[in-house]
Amino acid sequence: MAERLLPDFRLQWEFRMKCSLLLCAAAFGMVFSVSCKRSPAANVAAVVNNRTITYGELEKTYQSQYPQQAEGSSEDQVMSQKLDTLSNLITSEILLQRAEKLGLMAVDADVEAELNKMKTPYTKEEFERQLAARKMTLDDLKSQLRRDLTIQKLINKEITSHITITDADVANFYNGNKASFNLAEPGVHMAQILVTPFADPNVRNLKNSKAQSENDAKTKIVDIENRLKRGEDFSGLAQNYSEDPATAANGGDMGFVPESALEKANPELRKMVVALPPNGFSPVIHTQEGYRILKVISKEPAGQRELNDPRVQQSIRDTLLNRKDSLLKAAYYEVARNSAKVENYLALGVVNNAGKAK
Repeated sequence: MAERLLPDFRLQWEFRMKCSLLLCAAAFGMVFSVSCKRSPAANVAAVVNNRTITYGELEKTYQSQYPQQAEGSSEDQVMSQKLDTLSNLITSEILLQRAEKLGLMAVDADVEAELNKMKTPYTKEEFERQLAARKMTLDDLKSQLRRDLTIQKLINKEITSHITITDADVANFYNGNKASFNLAEPGVHMAQILVTPFADPNVRNLKNSKAQSENDAKTKIVDIENRLKRGEDFSGLAQNYSEDPATAANGGDMGFVPESALEKANPELRKMVVALPPNGFSPVIHTQEGYRILKVISKEPAGQRELNDPRVQQSIRDTLLNRKDSLLKAAYYEVARNSAKVENYLALGVVNNAGKAK
């Protein structure tokens, strides 16, 4: 009986082996086919909806964002920075293409107006030094401004213009946080932008911007300070670039800080903050955490702040607006990326070369 079953078993085993080999061959052919389709031109770092981002573009953007490498930076650290830079370029390209379809491209007049605003705090020589420090030409800057202004038009149309803060929203927030509007002592309503020189996995800002070293942090905070001097919005810069996980999403808003807390933290800091006018911001402050810029939103005496106080209402509206704006932007960016066809060849190359000897 066993002898009669043996040939049948062998036939079944041979049949299964042939099927397995055919399936493997088919799978190999599919992988080979996909690999062939994904083979990019030598200078292409990524493709976004059939539009390329070259390694030349990536390198130019990288050099402008990281003009000085920290001493002792490893190849892995540099590559991590380039992957972050490329990710931001991909998101920017996706948004730019959306803006183009909606006819929201910035025109020459927009670019020139923004450029003149940027030049205002500097002499011609100082402005040229600023460009040189970031390894940019004037044409590079104009191109970047055109993209940024175009994307801002898209965001204003698709997100900001749809945000509504009702009186009921303001009242609900006040009633739920009434104790925070009762100041036991004089306080300062403050906001901050923080940049740290060390890696923090909890950092979440809209630009996914993170300084990787002391030099990166210095360069980044000085750039932010210059942009504030040119009149850019503090809360927008905080949402995009601040590295404080607790306040970045709210435009850097720290709420009311008692003067005694400022005194305890640093008497000189208290003097500087108290001397600032409402809506004024500090110079760059170097602390153990890194570099920060503080903004005074308002100064308040002790006592309960009532809902009918216009300053209370405006403060609540600003807080709610920043929260909704940050949430909607983050969601919009994710939806935009999910609906785009993206091939990140730099990332693919890093994965494929993992563990290989150099």
